[in-house]
Amino acid sequence: MAKEKFERNKPHVNVGTIGHVDHGKTTLTAALTKVCAETWGGSA
Repeated sequence: MAKEKFERNKPHVNVGTIGHVDHGKTTLTAALTKVCAETWGGSA
């Protein structure tokens, strides 16, 4: 029995952030999430 082919229907990106405490990692991630949601739809 052959396996079904998996199709990706939406873009998928993994983003990793590295930095010292209080250097804006959360702020950067929130800004990226907001821009992506506004550009391609979805919720931030």
